[in-house]
Amino acid sequence: MKTGILGGTFNPIHNAHLRVAETTRDRLCLDRVLFIPAATPPHKPLDGEISFEHRRNMVALAIADNPHFSISDIEQQRGGTSYTIETLRELRHASPEDEFFFIIGSDSFQEISSWYSVADIFSTANIVVVERPEAIITDLTSPLPVAIRSEFCYLHDEMRLTHRSGFSVFYLPDTPLAISSSAVRQLVRERRSIRYLVPEGVSRYISEKRIFLHDR
Repeated sequence: MKTGILGGTFNPIHNAHLRVAETTRDRLCLDRVLFIPAATPPHKPLDGEISFEHRRNMVALAIADNPHFSISDIEQQRGGTSYTIETLRELRHASPEDEFFFIIGSDSFQEISSWYSVADIFSTANIVVVERPEAIITDLTSPLPVAIRSEFCYLHDEMRLTHRSGFSVFYLPDTPLAISSSAVRQLVRERRSIRYLVPEGVSRYISEKRIFLHDR
């Protein structure tokens, strides 16, 4: 099974997250996309005191109508800092027959050299870099740590890096939607409409639970 992995704080999940997941599934012919809310993200502290339960519930509501999407609370169950490499290893141990595609925004990929055990990530799963409007990448090797660049071969026509392990780094242009979780939170604080930015069920949940109204 070809499984996409989309992690994030999802604070809250919005329509751009869903579009990225669907575009990646379609272009790479994935069987499913697994959404993994981060419990304790190492690089992106949560804005406000929004619980894992709230963030998980919003993801579940957002993906409920797509049979190719599912959710995992693997990082909450494991505890500690939510390092990507540990999640990938745990998933591979649980489903050794699956081929995994870790989905990451181009903005985050530009900072990947600072990630924990980054060299191991490239030998554990495929990486799918989806283009963000503010972070268009023209050279996929430039964000890589200098020490491991020689482990990759660039296939220009496919916009893909191949790693010596056999895994690849894919780049998907023309995927961005200009929506951010921080903008959604700001609109909620200002008591303005978030319709068409998040799924209807998520908007209703935010209103009913009165979350994001006072966070900073």
